[in-house]
Amino acid sequence: MNSELILTEDGSHTLFVTEIDECYHSFHGAIQESRHIFIDAGLRQCVKKEIRVLEIGFGTGLNAFLTMIEAAGSDKMIHYTSLEKYPVEVEKALKLNYAGLIAPEFKEIFEKFHTSPWNETVKISPFFSLKKVAADFTKFDFTEKYDIIYFDAFSPEKQPEMWTAEQFEKLYKCCNFEAVLTTYCAKGDVRRAMQHAGFNVERLQGPPGKREILRGIK
Repeated sequence: MNSELILTEDGSHTLFVTEIDECYHSFHGAIQESRHIFIDAGLRQCVKKEIRVLEIGFGTGLNAFLTMIEAAGSDKMIHYTSLEKYPVEVEKALKLNYAGLIAPEFKEIFEKFHTSPWNETVKISPFFSLKKVAADFTKFDFTEKYDIIYFDAFSPEKQPEMWTAEQFEKLYKCCNFEAVLTTYCAKGDVRRAMQHAGFNVERLQGPPGKREILRGIK
């Protein structure tokens, strides 16, 4: 998909996709949004020492980068799998300013996120492995179990097929007991789809510019 680099209010980049008129992140701040929804409300809720994370929508790699940094500051080992149907071009991804703003010492690792091969497990660091899967989530059959799910697809208005009860049921089945699913979308239809799949769903305060987010627990 065609996209252009833009600056959000916290100084971090996002990509604006012209053909669907939507950004990968909030205009109010890409980094603060990802931290709030996926790290604070998701990853930090898991007490395991070895954690399997599934992300729906690799996008800019920001969620993966923040997760790697979280692992680096703890004694956790994270196995990170991310599905992406429309990979961002490497040349464009390398222009994103996340490493410079968050952790300049990990700049080469952020670049490795985007230059590493798809559909292979890559040891990014002693505490973080990454497998980027080039696939359509709606047609993907999962064979592993996960502790954390970052549901970061484009909005239901743009990708309605991603947000159905059927798709959340598929995710529920590949969750370990007490697994956590977080998403930025708090629409009633999405909450009901998650509940129908079996998740215990709660509304949480959203990041700046967003009133609420959703978190589901198996």
